[in-house]
Amino acid sequence: MLDKDEIKSIIDEIFEAVRVSEDGVIEISKGGATILKLGKYRISITKPPFSDLLEVTIVKPITKLTLEDYKLSNQLISRLEKEAEGIILAGTPGSGKTTLASSLANFYSSKGKIVKTFESPKDMQLNPEVTQYGPLEGSFEKTADILLLVRPDYTIFDEVRKTKDFQVFADMRLSGVGMIGVVHSSKPIDAIQRFMGRVELGLVPHIIDTVIYVKEGAINKIYFLKLIVKVPSGMTESDLARPVVEVREFETDELVYEIYTYGDENIIIPVDSEDLEKDAISKLAEDRIMQIISPYDPNAEIIISPPNKAIIKVDRKVVPRIIGRGGAVISEIERKVGLRIDVESKLTSTGSEIEFDVSEKGNSLNLSFNNNKIGRTVNIYIEEEYLFSATVGAKSKIRVSKKSETGKKVTNALISGMKIKALI
Repeated sequence: MLDKDEIKSIIDEIFEAVRVSEDGVIEISKGGATILKLGKYRISITKPPFSDLLEVTIVKPITKLTLEDYKLSNQLISRLEKEAEGIILAGTPGSGKTTLASSLANFYSSKGKIVKTFESPKDMQLNPEVTQYGPLEGSFEKTADILLLVRPDYTIFDEVRKTKDFQVFADMRLSGVGMIGVVHSSKPIDAIQRFMGRVELGLVPHIIDTVIYVKEGAINKIYFLKLIVKVPSGMTESDLARPVVEVREFETDELVYEIYTYGDENIIIPVDSEDLEKDAISKLAEDRIMQIISPYDPNAEIIISPPNKAIIKVDRKVVPRIIGRGGAVISEIERKVGLRIDVESKLTSTGSEIEFDVSEKGNSLNLSFNNNKIGRTVNIYIEEEYLFSATVGAKSKIRVSKKSETGKKVTNALISGMKIKALI
């Protein structure tokens, strides 16, 4: 192990070599950290207080691959050459993203395309025809301004990490430049999600059209994106149609994710498993409805009835407020969550049970009570489930239309022998 003086001597020699060499450059120099490039070597020097010890790390490129070494299908080669112009290379650190990016840069350069790179530090292994750019005055935004005057066919953006990096990538892509971005992510869909928080959802498929996930130096998954207007999977009503970003497997064209706006949020729903999809939609719908209803009743009960209906049970006192005049409030809630909603009073079966008779007359069901119950409010239950509340009329009756939803439930209960009870 080297002592401090020996490491200092090595650092001095490195700085001297960088100073006199045509291939030497200081890429980054900040308090406690310096990144240099000397020929094909990248050198990192750190010292206290940034690091607890004085340290020198020298990295040499392990391998240089061509696109042919990845054994890509003819279908993918054709897409890269003719269609793909917003490419994301995703993967965990050290998975081989930058190596693949270098191969793509050289591939496009060999096809006669003008190729540039954004790098900090500049350590990609590229053909001499490819010019490597760093951040101008510490800013890739300023580099982009210069690069747009150069008019490259493709730009490789190595390490898109900060919000400004994503914005620069998006601006250049929307300006018509073919973009290839290297993004850290543990799953391919995560790379797309990192753009969603920084650009409008509808712009995502115009910025990204192809996602290549790299794992252990090999291409593991390939997705492509497209924007269509449709009813999202798991919903059935035609008036719920909206712009949906489809994420599909490249080789099989299988739909694996849908991205769309639900309420005020952009969400990603996996659709490769029907059960998983339904669970995800139900949970999202339940959470969204609860956010809206909780100011009225924080103890509301939400029941999702797939594919496109929900029942909310709230305190009886707030039911009129939730429904609103002419149903205006509940209609707005339905619009926000994209589901049909029934509002019910949340009551427990408490009180005194009283006797009554049920009879039919024309299109009505008559619930008949003793004369001393006239003017009293009665709660009707089927078994332990609350059905409705009503006031006993002047003729000691509560009349229910057979054609109403309530009337149908009472009729079904009578036919099936379920207990109907009245509590007062």
